[in-house]
Amino acid sequence: MKELIEIMNYTILSTPLYKFALAFLVFIMFLFMRKIFTLTIVKTGKILVGKTKTDIDDKILDSLIKPMDFLFIVFGIHIASMILKIDDKVIIFTKSMIIIAFFWFLFDLVKSFEDKILHLFSKKVSREIGMFLVKATKVFIITLGIVAFLQNLGINVSAFIASLGLGGLAFALAAKDTAANLFGGFAILTDNMFKIGDWIKVGNVEGTVEDIGMRTTKIRAFDKRLITLPNATIANSAVDNFSRRDRRRIVARIGLVYSTTPATINRILKETREMLQNHPLIHDDPLFVYFDEFDDSSLSLFFYLFTKTADWEKYLQIREDINLKIMDIVEKNGSSFAFPSQSIYFENDLEVKN
Repeated sequence: MKELIEIMNYTILSTPLYKFALAFLVFIMFLFMRKIFTLTIVKTGKILVGKTKTDIDDKILDSLIKPMDFLFIVFGIHIASMILKIDDKVIIFTKSMIIIAFFWFLFDLVKSFEDKILHLFSKKVSREIGMFLVKATKVFIITLGIVAFLQNLGINVSAFIASLGLGGLAFALAAKDTAANLFGGFAILTDNMFKIGDWIKVGNVEGTVEDIGMRTTKIRAFDKRLITLPNATIANSAVDNFSRRDRRRIVARIGLVYSTTPATINRILKETREMLQNHPLIHDDPLFVYFDEFDDSSLSLFFYLFTKTADWEKYLQIREDINLKIMDIVEKNGSSFAFPSQSIYFENDLEVKN
């Protein structure tokens, strides 16, 4: 027993060994309390909030769990440090960790309510604006947390920024494009130029919008390339939004053989117009079907009309259906489609000489 006491009184860095042992036991006790907190209090809390009609309290509880788990470790380190007589420095450490836990909770809270916020904005304004505000809020929380953390360490952030001098000016100039992209993103969302999933064309870039960020917009091209465009570029460009149209245009020509009589052409035109006017997926205004040109090797019929759908696959199905019906009409009326050809005529004007 005497030997154990002597060992416990042995000093390391001017601190008796028993204090290290006591500090370690205190830290283990806090880890044990953390486990109890998870298994009992959190479990009981989930049962209680699960009985309510709203899920708001569930989300708040879920946002609290990880920061609270983290604080048990922090307080364990704090008490252990007080036992080791290094509490002057550990107070700053503890405050810093509490700041981190607080902003961690706020960040998780925003993340938990993200779906609700996006759902609310999709009903009232635009889902993309909701996404923009959620991202901006997250960035704001992180920035504010960093500032609070540095201030707690004794760093005067405002004075530090002011002391940058020319470096700060250079930073501001470098951030000019970023600011322009942020305002560009805001303009895209408020003007409702497009939303995620829309088929758009900006300059030479064409594809489907995958993400509208605070600085850039990501577009998936039809060859599956991912193209990232600065928001400022989009805001200052002409944007074609093909998804906003409610119809697709069909412009086509067919050529009939030159042996087709005028009466036959009239019947083909009449039956084709009737077929298109009675088609359930074709708009009847505008609808043009005319014999308008004499081509080199055919009598050309011109078609100009619109489908009642903007869906690409349905549009192709409608075109296929129309093409087959036109083929039936042409065949039924005894005509046929022309193909590029040339006729060569020989004149027998050779003189016979004696």
